[in-house]
Amino acid sequence: MSEAASRVFLDPTSERRPAVRGRVPRLDSLRGRKLGLLDISKARGDVFLNRIEERLRERGAEVIRFRKPTFTKPAPVDLRHEIAVQCDAVVEALAD
Repeated sequence: MSEAASRVFLDPTSERRPAVRGRVPRLDSLRGRKLGLLDISKARGDVFLNRIEERLRERGAEVIRFRKPTFTKPAPVDLRHEIAVQCDAVVEALAD
């Protein structure tokens, strides 16, 4: 069994038991893809995302920025829907 296959990921939003979710296949290329960058509103998350945005644009991706109203709660449903509709993939910044 590979190292990745043996990992367990937990949802930090108060799950009582781990939900089984299949992995989404990786994008074959970033060129021409729309990638969302979600700032969860913690200190310096934007600094991290600024650098990620530079690197993604260098690789031909279109970048769309999003921001949660607060880091203390899950992203609002309308924000999650907007990201899902507009983006091929998303990077979420977790920083302090």
